[in-house]
Amino acid sequence: MACADRRAASGSGQQASTRKLSKRVRAITVSGLAVATAGLLAACGSSGAGPAASGNGGGSPDTAPGGNTVVTARQLSGVGTVLVDQAGKTVYSPEQEANGTIRCTGGCLSFWFPVTVSSAGIAAHPGGLSGVLSTIKRPDDGKLQVTYNGKPLYTFRLDASPGQAHGNNFTDSFAGASFTWQAVTTQGASSGSGPAGATPSSGSYPGSGSGY
Repeated sequence: MACADRRAASGSGQQASTRKLSKRVRAITVSGLAVATAGLLAACGSSGAGPAASGNGGGSPDTAPGGNTVVTARQLSGVGTVLVDQAGKTVYSPEQEANGTIRCTGGCLSFWFPVTVSSAGIAAHPGGLSGVLSTIKRPDDGKLQVTYNGKPLYTFRLDASPGQAHGNNFTDSFAGASFTWQAVTTQGASSGSGPAGATPSSGSYPGSGSGY
């Protein structure tokens, strides 16, 4: 009987040890799962935060945060090496604003679009350009318009795609103010001539009737 009691007691002890071991295994498994889950969540959170943290604060095509180049150079047949905006559109400036005074306002802005930036911190000497980029505050809407060697810069509505220069050597008038527009060269001077075979032009814009 004593041996039987010892065997029973020994069996009960082994069962108890087995139950304890099973509980420890389950505890370790649950703990490991929790750690793995926490690591996975942390990894997902890190992955999701990456793009937001590295955002460049970019803007529309005619705007750029501080330090970015907003105009570059492009060779146009019959015109020369001229400035173009970020979309590749030819950049112009009217002779009447050569001293940095903004005169193109109101109806003029329906056809000539100021090249603007969101802050004054643009690259003053972008690669490939010998002139100096700066900004001037427009008197109508307060936006910062880009200048090149002091000339306020614009793109032209009738240039439908990059490589066109329909506004070069073009004359028009708005509210009694006359303008002569020319593509701005990399040297900062006006091109002085239109595309090959072109002569100074003026007239009504499409859909504008006989006036401007």
